[in-house]
Amino acid sequence: MAEAHSAVAFSFAITHEGVNVNFDHEVLHLVWASGVRSWKKRLARFKNNVKCGVYPAPLHSLWPSIGAVSALHFSGVGVPFHLVERLLVFLPGDSTSWQVTACSIVGMGTWLSVTFSIRYLLKMLLMYKGWMYESRARGSKVSLKTKLWLGAVKVLSAGSKPMLYSYQGSLPRLPLPSVHDTIQRYLRSVRPILDADKYNRMEKLGDEFLKGIAVKLQRYLILKSWWSTNYVSDWWEEYVYLRGRSALMVNSNFYGIDAILMYPTKIQAARAASIIYECLIFRRLIERQELEPILIQNLVPLCSWQYERVFNTTRVPGIETDRIVHFGDSKHIVVIHKGKYFRVTIYANGRLLKPCEIELQLNQVLADKSEPAPGEERLAALTAGDRVTWAQARKNFFSRGINRTALDTIERAAFVVALDDFPYEFNEKEPGSLDRYGRILLHGKGCDRWFDKSFTLCIGSNGRIGFNAEHSWGDAAVMSHLWEYIVSEEATENGYRPDGHCLGEPELTPPIPSRLQWSMDEECLTTIAIAYQGAQSLLNDVDLRINMYTEYGKGFMKKCRVSPDAFIQMALQLAYYRDAGRFSLTYEASMTRLYKEGRTETVRPCTIESCEWVKAMQSGDAVSNEEKIRLLQKACQVHQRGYQDAMCGKGIDRHLFCLYVVSKYLEIDSPFLKEVLSEPWRLSTSQTPHGQTSRLDLRKFPKCISAGGGFGPVADDGYGVSYIIAGEDIIFFHISSKRSSPQTDSSRFSKGIERALADIRSLFEKPAAKSK
Repeated sequence: MAEAHSAVAFSFAITHEGVNVNFDHEVLHLVWASGVRSWKKRLARFKNNVKCGVYPAPLHSLWPSIGAVSALHFSGVGVPFHLVERLLVFLPGDSTSWQVTACSIVGMGTWLSVTFSIRYLLKMLLMYKGWMYESRARGSKVSLKTKLWLGAVKVLSAGSKPMLYSYQGSLPRLPLPSVHDTIQRYLRSVRPILDADKYNRMEKLGDEFLKGIAVKLQRYLILKSWWSTNYVSDWWEEYVYLRGRSALMVNSNFYGIDAILMYPTKIQAARAASIIYECLIFRRLIERQELEPILIQNLVPLCSWQYERVFNTTRVPGIETDRIVHFGDSKHIVVIHKGKYFRVTIYANGRLLKPCEIELQLNQVLADKSEPAPGEERLAALTAGDRVTWAQARKNFFSRGINRTALDTIERAAFVVALDDFPYEFNEKEPGSLDRYGRILLHGKGCDRWFDKSFTLCIGSNGRIGFNAEHSWGDAAVMSHLWEYIVSEEATENGYRPDGHCLGEPELTPPIPSRLQWSMDEECLTTIAIAYQGAQSLLNDVDLRINMYTEYGKGFMKKCRVSPDAFIQMALQLAYYRDAGRFSLTYEASMTRLYKEGRTETVRPCTIESCEWVKAMQSGDAVSNEEKIRLLQKACQVHQRGYQDAMCGKGIDRHLFCLYVVSKYLEIDSPFLKEVLSEPWRLSTSQTPHGQTSRLDLRKFPKCISAGGGFGPVADDGYGVSYIIAGEDIIFFHISSKRSSPQTDSSRFSKGIERALADIRSLFEKPAAKSK
C-alpha cells in the first residue's frame, strides 16, 4: 500500500467538514517537467518540419522576399500584376498596416512559389541516374550531360545545410519497369542454372504470362505506383516480414560486432554506459533532425525514412500478422541481467543522464542478488519462437495486470540492453573465438535477447559489445550508420578514465533501477518452457563461421580495375561451385534508397558471364591467365551493371513479387509467378556498408574497424554470407548454414572462399612473374 500511495500525485477525501485535497508536489513537478519536455519536442519537431518542407530554400530567406515586395509597393514602382492592389480589395481597409499585411501575404506567396518550383526542379534532376553508369576510375571522362547535371544539383542544394529529412520531399518515386523488360532480365539470370529443357519451359511460361494476365496485373501496379509513395515497400514489409510466422531468431534478425581491434575498457558497466549514452545522443540527433543525411559522392541523397523507427520501436506479434509499433518518446531503457528485467530511467532533472551517472545505475543492476521470478529467466524465448505461439501467449498471459505493465515497459523502452554474465572473447590466434562471439549476438542463449525490439544492445562481462536487430522496421545499412557513429565517437573522444571507468563526476543521484514484476501460472510456465526448447533446437542447428581475411583487401581489388563488391561476389561463385558442384540461384541485397521510402532490391550475381569465368578457373591450364582475367573483368562489369540497375529501380525480384501480390488479391493463378517466387536462394549474400559518413578517417584511426555482422541461412541446404570490406587489407566474412544439412559446412565453405581469393590473386601475379 505504501508504494501505491507514493505513486499518486494527489488524493482527495470527502468528509462532513468538506473536501480535503492532498498534493504530492514532487510528483506534480515530475508531471509538469514531463509535459514541458513533450511540448518543447513538439514545437521543435514542427519547426524542423517547416525547414525540411521548404528545403533547399533557407527559412530566413522569407524575410527578404517580403521586404522586396514591400519596397516595390511603397516606393511607387509597383508589384508585377498589381498583386498587392488586387489583394487589398479583399481586406477590411487600405491603411498602411493593411498594405503591409498585403505585402507580407504577396511576399510569402511569391517565396513559396519560387521555393516549391526549386524543390520540383531538384526532384526532376534527382530522377536522372546516368551518372551512376559512368566510370569512376581515375582518368575516365565524365559526359557533358552529367557535368551539367552535377552543376545544377550543386547549385540547387547550396541554399542551406540539409537536415535529416530535408531531401524527403525532393526524392523521386521508385519507377515501375515494364513486364517485358523484367521477364527478359529474369530469363537471362536463370539461364546458367537451368538445363535446356527447364529453360525452355520457363521461357514458355514467361511468354504465356506476358501475353496473358501480366497486362491486367501491371495496370494495378501502375495505379499503385501513382497513388502510393513507393509501390514496393509497404507490401514488402507486410508480406515478407510481418506475415512471416516462423521464428525471428536466426531466421530474420541480424547482428553486428564490436570494433574488435579497439578495446577502450574492460569494465562492463562503464562500456555499457558509454554506448547507451552515444545511442541516446544519436536518437536525439534523429529527433531534432540534426543528423546529416547520407549523400552519395557528397551530392545525391539517400532516403532517411527508416531512421524514424530505430528507437522506441517494437514488433508486436499477431495470430495472422504482426505489426510494428513506434512510440513518440521514451525516457527509459530496459536492462536484462541474469534473467532479470530492470527499468532504467535515462532522464533526470530535465536532462539526459551523463555516462558516469548511467554507470552508477548499471552497477546497481549488476550488484542485484535477487533471483528471477518463476519463468522470468526464459521469458524472452517467447520472442525467439514462432509468432503464433507468442501471439497466443501474449493474449492469454500478458494482456492484463502486472504482466501487462511489465511487458508495456519493455515495448515502450528506447531499446533493450543485455548485460551478459560471460565474456565476448576475440583472439586473432584462435579463429574459433570470433565464431562464438557471433553466435552470442545472433541468438545468445535463446532467452536473453528481446528479439521483438528494434535492437538489443549486448555487452559482455569483459566490456566487448554487439547488437541483435529486428529486421522488419529497417535494413542493416541504418543500423550500420548507428554503429559507425558509436565506434567513431569512441575512437575520437576518449570517454574513459585511466582506470577504465567513465569520465566525469555525477552531478546528481540518478534514479534507482526498478525490477519488473511478473506473475506466471503453470500454463504460462509450460508455454515458456516449450518456446525455450524450440529456441534451443533452432540455435543448436546453426553452424556459424567468421573469417577474418588479412591477405589483401580493397587496395588489391582496385589495382585489378574491378569493383571490390563484384570481385568478392565472383570469389563466392567460384567457392560455391567447388563446394556444391553446381551453380545456384544467388541473392545479393542492394538498396533502392535513391527513391522515397526505398528499401532493398535483389542482385543476382550468378550470371552467364560469372559461370563462364568459374568454368575457366576450373579448367586448369587449358585456359590462359590472360583469358581468365578477361573473363573475370567481364563478369565483374556485368555484375556491377546488375547492381546499378537494381539501385535504379530496374531490378527483377521486387517487381515480380508485387505482381504476385496483385495476383493473389485478384485470386488469379499464375504458374510463372508461382514458380519464380518458390525458387530457393541457396546462396544468400550481403555486404555490410562501411564508411557511410565522413566522421571517421581510418588513416588516423586504423584500428577503428568494425567486424561487420551477419545473419542466419535463408535455405535449409544453403549458406548465408555477409561480408565487410573493412580496410585496404582486411575483409570479414560471416558464413552461416545449418548443421542438419549434409550438403553444407560453414568451415569448409570458409576455406573455399580463402582458396578462391588466393586463386584470383595468383591470376594477376603470374603474368608479372613471367615478365620479370
